Amino acid sequence: MKVRDSGMPVENVWSEFHNVNLILSEMLINSEINDLVEIGFGYGTFTIPAAKQIKGNLYAFDIEKKMLDVVSQKLSDGQINNVIVEQRDVLEQTTGLADNSVDYVMLFNILHNETPELFFTEIHRILKPNGRFGIMHWRSDVSTPRGPDLLIRPTPNQILGWVDKQKFYTEKDSFIMEPYHFGLILSKRL
Repeated sequence: MKVRDSGMPVENVWSEFHNVNLILSEMLINSEINDLVEIGFGYGTFTIPAAKQIKGNLYAFDIEKKMLDVVSQKLSDGQINNVIVEQRDVLEQTTGLADNSVDYVMLFNILHNETPELFFTEIHRILKPNGRFGIMHWRSDVSTPRGPDLLIRPTPNQILGWVDKQKFYTEKDSFIMEPYHFGLILSKRL
């Protein structure tokens, strides 16, 4: 299921919107993580830097073949061997990963889907107990040079309303990542 169009610009413009190192730090993506999943990797803006931070493999899924080709080339050029990229609709086909198998899932700029809560079922299945999932999204309280229409951008409170509190707890409350994004980190209950 393709996510509603977000108005994703060309890569050099896209990269201007993110302080990648700060975002990874704020999202607690570091060397304590073994295996990580990224759903909707786009140009690999976070994929490659995150892969360099973690100990294990980064499983990267995107629905767009073009994005798979772009990131695969970057991985080859950079001789990065711990990223497994796959063209897959995780909402229709799941990730294909084993239950309770990953430490962290990244959902960055993707929850403007028409049924965003569907992501959480798969995330709960693949995360280890106490595993984290980090959400970063475009803010809806400020105008931005790109991104999805303000009307379809989720707020932190909306996201927390979609989350089953029996399955997840908030590890890090909503925080602003200037100028255009917010972050939120949830963890899987034991």
